[in-house]
Amino acid sequence: MALIKLGKDPKSPDGGSPTIYLDEEIGNYILQGWRVTDANRLAQLDIPGHETVIEFPKRMMQFFPEVSHGR
Repeated sequence: MALIKLGKDPKSPDGGSPTIYLDEEIGNYILQGWRVTDANRLAQLDIPGHETVIEFPKRMMQFFPEVSHGR
């Protein structure tokens, strides 16, 4: 699997997260972000057992090629 790092959150403390990757082989994005643990927020979602929910800031949208026009 060839993952390409598209961008890290420049405002993240310690520069460790969130991060957006592209899986070139499959064509899907892999998102690394903050785990959502707030029970009130989770109660509003229908999350299957094989999925998880993360949060990442809106400012990270710039790293998606569809938004940045491939830059």
